[in-house]
Amino acid sequence: MLRGIRGATTARSNCKEDILGASEELLKCMLARNHLRPETLACIIFSSTPDLDAAYPATAARNLNLLKVPLFGTQEANVQNSLPRCIRILMLVNTDKTQEEINHVYIREASALRLDLT
Repeated sequence: MLRGIRGATTARSNCKEDILGASEELLKCMLARNHLRPETLACIIFSSTPDLDAAYPATAARNLNLLKVPLFGTQEANVQNSLPRCIRILMLVNTDKTQEEINHVYIREASALRLDLT
C-alpha cells in the first residue's frame, strides 16, 4: 500500500544552515515516528515558502544518506498572512500501516498548522 506522510517545520532564518537543520530535524522525526527504512520510501516532496531561498530543503535528505530516494522541491504559493519560513514535506511510502497508524509530524512554529495532530 502506498501512503502519504505529511510534516512541516519552520527555519529560524533564511540561511543555509537553518534551512537544512530544520529540514533534517523534520525528516529524522518523520522517519523515526513512522519506523521507516529508506527502501520503503517511494519519493519525498519538499516545499518551502518564498522567503526561504538560501538552500534547497531536499539537500537535507542527501545529507541523511537518502541517496536513492527520488526527491522533488517546489515553492509554496505566496499567500498573505501564511506562516513564514515554513518547510513542508510529503513522503510517499510503501507500508502495511493503515491511515490511522500513520504519524504526521508538525514541529516548531508549524505545529500551529495542525493542532489536531500535535
